Amino acid sequence: MKQKLDWNDKKIKKQIHRLLRAGIQLMFFIVFPSIFTAAFAGVRYLAVQIGQTEPLELTAFVKVLCGLCLFTMIFGRFFCGFACAFGSFGDALHALYQNICKKLKIKSVKLPESVCQIAPVLKYLLLGGILILCCAGNEGRMKGSNPWEVFSLLRMGRFSMQQKTAGVVLFILIVIGMCIKERFFCQFLCPMGAVFSLLPVLPFFSLRRNRESCITGCSRNCPSATELPEQGSLATSGECFMCQKCMNVCPKGNIHSGLLKIRGNEIWFTIVRTILLVLLIWYVNR
Repeated sequence: MKQKLDWNDKKIKKQIHRLLRAGIQLMFFIVFPSIFTAAFAGVRYLAVQIGQTEPLELTAFVKVLCGLCLFTMIFGRFFCGFACAFGSFGDALHALYQNICKKLKIKSVKLPESVCQIAPVLKYLLLGGILILCCAGNEGRMKGSNPWEVFSLLRMGRFSMQQKTAGVVLFILIVIGMCIKERFFCQFLCPMGAVFSLLPVLPFFSLRRNRESCITGCSRNCPSATELPEQGSLATSGECFMCQKCMNVCPKGNIHSGLLKIRGNEIWFTIVRTILLVLLIWYVNR
C-alpha cells in the first residue's frame, strides 16, 4: 500500500520550494536570458546622456530598467533570486561544485569570512566606476572587457572571442568565484545588484525576523549573510536576494513578510510574483 504524502511535512515543503525555484530559474534562463544586460544597458545609457547633457529618451533598455526597478521597489529583489540568468548560472555552478566535492569526499574551498564581510563594497565601486566612465564619454574603454557579454555569447553558442580577452579572463575568474561562494557575483560584483540594493523597498513584502522567538545556533543558510530587520520595523535589507532559503530552514518559522498574513514563501505567492514579472517583461518589450 502506497504511503500518502503529507503536504504539511516540512521536508516535503522544502523540496517543493526548491524545485519550484529551480523551475522558475530555468524558465527565465531559457525565455528571458538577457533581461539583466538590457536593464544595465539602460543604466549606462542614462549615464551617457546625462554626462553629455543630452535629452533622455524612453528607449527599450530604459523601459526594462524602469520596470525592474518598480517591481523591486514593491517585491524586493525577487528578480535577482528567481529570474536573473547570470544569478541562476551561478547557482548551478555552485551546486555542481558542492556535489562534486561531496562525491569525491573532499572539502570544498571557501572564502574567508573576513573577505565576505568586506567584498560586497566592490559592487558599489564597480557601479561608480562604470557610471563615471559613461558620464565622461569614455564608455568605449570598457569594450572587450564585459564578462556579461562573454556569457551571452557563450549561451547563444557563439565561441568567437576576438578582442574580448579581458572579458574572457574576468568571466573565468567569476566562474571560479561562483563555484566556491554561493551568489559570488551577485553579492560582490553585480553593478545591477548595487542599483537594486540602493532602491527604497516598500515594507509589505520584504522579509522580517522575530528575534525574540529565535533559538541559539539557528542556521539561516543565507547566501549573503543578511541580517533581516526586526518584526514591526519599517527598515528593509537591500542585500536580500529573496531566495527564501532562510524561510525554508528556519525551524521556528520566525521569518515572514511585512504583511503577517503572508509568510512570503507560499507557493501561490511565488507563482503570482513570477506571473507578474513575466507580464511586466512582456509589456516593456512590446
